[in-house]
Parts: sequence; structure tokens; C-alpha cells
Amino acid sequence: MTQPAILVEKLTKRYGDQNAVDNLSFQVAPGEVYGMLGPNGAGKTTTVECVEGLRTPDSGRVVVLGMTHESQSEAIKARLGVQLQSTGLPSRLTVRETLELYASFFPKATPVPELIALLDLTEKQNADPSTLSGGWRQRVTLALALVNDPDLVFLDEPTTGMDPAARRGVWDLVRALKQRGKTIVLTTHYMDEAATLCDRVAVVDRGRIIAEGRPAELVRAHFAETAIELAAPPSIGLSEWKGLDGVTRVVTEADSLTLYSTKVPETVAGLLALSQERGFALEQFTVRQATLEDLFLRLTGRRIR
Repeated sequence: MTQPAILVEKLTKRYGDQNAVDNLSFQVAPGEVYGMLGPNGAGKTTTVECVEGLRTPDSGRVVVLGMTHESQSEAIKARLGVQLQSTGLPSRLTVRETLELYASFFPKATPVPELIALLDLTEKQNADPSTLSGGWRQRVTLALALVNDPDLVFLDEPTTGMDPAARRGVWDLVRALKQRGKTIVLTTHYMDEAATLCDRVAVVDRGRIIAEGRPAELVRAHFAETAIELAAPPSIGLSEWKGLDGVTRVVTEADSLTLYSTKVPETVAGLLALSQERGFALEQFTVRQATLEDLFLRLTGRRIR
């Protein structure tokens, strides 16, 4: 069998009397894009930082690229690329000079012109990173994560603060890294990002993995229904929504409603009849397949954001 790139067994990390990570176990295969999904405070970042060697677990076992931080921490770190949620960048250096500085720290480094091209930083290469917008700074920190040509790359919320075009650029980068044989661990709260990029995902809540598997298979395992969303008219009670033909479950939020239906035509027909009878319009009406967001909502009772 191929040795896992990451092996985590019964990992626990406490802050005071609270378990940020609670007896958590998982494996990541070489060349895999593995996603950790969950809201802020779920334990994703703490877990990843324990794997990276930035935090020391209170208990459990962590093996990275066949090594442990207790005995081979420097050898592990030389083969890791890490992009954190927030990274301090040197002042009074340009983007290019920053990349050249970091590249000088490693015996094996990706050529700086290649990094600049890969992250589409050409127009900003002579800028001071402190003057850049959040999205551009994210690109610089991504470049720094790749400066040592790592075998294992950690991306912590890599597209936060980016516009849609920049997000797509990062997605293309992740795909390119996978084609090069890199192993990638991605933490995110964007469900479309995880579904698009990840071979497997772990849904993390309160320091535990509550579901794990391929995104589409996870959704299929928990949903035979289709989601129907609409703006909720205040005059209709929960029992009336539940009484529509085909509806198995109803989720109400501040001013919206999601019906999960096994008989979409019948449910839609019932909605149309109810709207005519009670005099309300079907606004913000959407019919869609269930997603990882729906999965998290079903497992935890709340949305991921």
C-alpha cells in the first residue's frame, strides 16, 4: 500500500477546558486534494496547524510524509508549503524581492519568474506588498507557499477576499498543482470551492469530523431530495409547507424557505396552487440539487456561514 501523505490518529488540542480538536482522525493520500470544511471555530485551522508543526497536540499521533515532528521537524518543513489565513510580509521590499528573499532560504526553490507567472503577479512584481489589496496579497502569500517547490501544500481559506475572477484563478492553480503530483490540504467555508476542487472532504464541527468522503457521494448518501428555495411569505405556517405533496423536510430562515422534495413536479404544483389561494408571489424561486451546504445544515442544524 502507498504510505499516506498525512496520517492523523486521535488528535486532541485543548485551549483551557475546551477541546478545539477532539479525538480527530483522518488520512490524506499522495496527490490528493483533501478539503476540510466547517465554520470559523470548528477546529479546521487548529488541526492543520498541528499537522504543519505550528502547534503541539495535547494527545494523538501525526505522521507527515512518513515522518513525525518530534524527530524530523526540519525535514518535514522543508517539504511543506503553507499559506496561512494572515501572513506578515516584509516591509520595504517589492513582491519580487520578497519572493527572492524567501527562495534563498531553501536549497530547492521554484524559480521566482515562474512563481510570478504562475500567480499572475507580473503587473504587481515591483509593488510593495503592504500597498496591495487583500486579493493581491493572497496571491503573494500563495506564491510564498510554493517558493520551496513543496510536496505537500496547505491552503487555509485561500480565496477569502478575492473577486470571482481571482477565485477562479486560484482554482486553476490548485488543479495545476494536482497535475504536478502535489498533495493539497484545503480549508474553506465555500462549498462550491470544495465541491469543485476536492477529491475528498471532511466536514468538521466542534473539533470532530462528522462526515468524510467524495463530495458528490456524501451528498447522495444523505439526500434523495431536491431543494426548492423561495422567499417565505409571512402568512403561511410551517404545517402548510410540510403538507405539500413530496415535501420531506422544511428549513426556515429569517426571510427564506427551503423545501426538500422527492416529488418536485407535485411540490411545485402545490406551491403554485397555494400561492394563488393565499395571494402571494413565488419570489426568489429556485429548484436545485442538494449541495454540501445542505449536508452541513442537515448534520448540524445550521449553515456553514
